[in-house]
Amino acid sequence: MTTQTVKVWRKKSKTIENQSLQNLQRRFALGTVLVPTIGFVAAIALLWFTGISSVEIGLFLGMYIITVGATEVGFHRHFAHRSFEAKPAVRAILAILGSMAGQGPVIYWAATHRHHHQHSDLPEDPHSPYIHEGKQLGWWHGLWHSHIGWFFSSKMTNAVFFAKDLIQDPLIVKISQLYLVWIIIGLAIPAVLGGVITWTWMGALKGLLWGGFVRMFVGQHATWSIGSVAHIWGNRAFDTREHSRNNFLLTIPTLGGGWHNNHHAFPNSAIAGLEWWQIDPTGWAIQALEKLGLAWDVKRPTQRLINARKKNPSESSVDL
Repeated sequence: MTTQTVKVWRKKSKTIENQSLQNLQRRFALGTVLVPTIGFVAAIALLWFTGISSVEIGLFLGMYIITVGATEVGFHRHFAHRSFEAKPAVRAILAILGSMAGQGPVIYWAATHRHHHQHSDLPEDPHSPYIHEGKQLGWWHGLWHSHIGWFFSSKMTNAVFFAKDLIQDPLIVKISQLYLVWIIIGLAIPAVLGGVITWTWMGALKGLLWGGFVRMFVGQHATWSIGSVAHIWGNRAFDTREHSRNNFLLTIPTLGGGWHNNHHAFPNSAIAGLEWWQIDPTGWAIQALEKLGLAWDVKRPTQRLINARKKNPSESSVDL
């Protein structure tokens, strides 16, 4: 196979057939899952000896809202779906803060998510709870695969195919390359703040655990639940081609990502809460950026289009 042929194959293939890179991705995925889990267990164990104060709670909530918010606003709705445009400084901040959530570099995240949408709940979907590489998945196996197992069993998504626009942006490429740096900074910030606020080493340790590892652990599983839980349990306001569901219980921890059936019905919409009662903090944040002139071309479906696509336009029950 010539070099030119390899280049063409890489551009056209949706996944990368390279065992070395696959093994590297699996080792990276193991660290992504394992390190926050160890930190979470350590924080829970320390509770028995030192308890928890408002400092740790504040650091957890503050860092959680910032990083998970940047993941949903930036990684998901902006970079993956291009639901709005933003100035380079805003894009950089969203990419950096989203990286601190510990869910992978921005280009990898966006490419994988686009891959999921193109083949949602079909054999090529990286994390469907129903089918994987042509094999039907049982209930428990499907839940495990779609939540965590896919990190270790799915083929590596080709970012050149799915995220060419991001690869052509030097700023985003650089931020993506510095992913581990942002992770370290995201852990250092709550540790330093915890130490400064309490003026103790224990305060720094607890800041690291709660504002760092626990925050990362909870945020990861909240986001991953959208690809697993929200494809199994919940209501379907729209008859989309896959099994996405609106799950109200996931709305708060994902800052609006729980309206998953809405999202699959209108994937390019910056607003996921399509009804007045559907809480969507991420949509509110994007609208705030729009009013401040920091975001524009904010995509949202018209009420007429929403009504036309509903399974039952007269249905007004609250989704669970």
